[in-house]
Amino acid sequence: MQQFSLGKHPHVDLCDLLKLEGLTESGAQAKSVIDAGEVTVDGKIETRKRCKIHAEQVVSFAGQSIQVIA
Repeated sequence: MQQFSLGKHPHVDLCDLLKLEGLTESGAQAKSVIDAGEVTVDGKIETRKRCKIHAEQVVSFAGQSIQVIA
């Protein structure tokens, strides 16, 4: 499982997280896979592209998972 640190930020948008971690090639692709229901947050399908992801949440897509840490 990959980890993503928020640093000093309170959250990261779901579409930005997928792009930043290299799970998608672009922001447009990230938005497309989210819209298609292919991404889960804490085990539940998430279709909001700008969903705020906070520390301790786990995002999964294409067999890979990212744990968000503070």
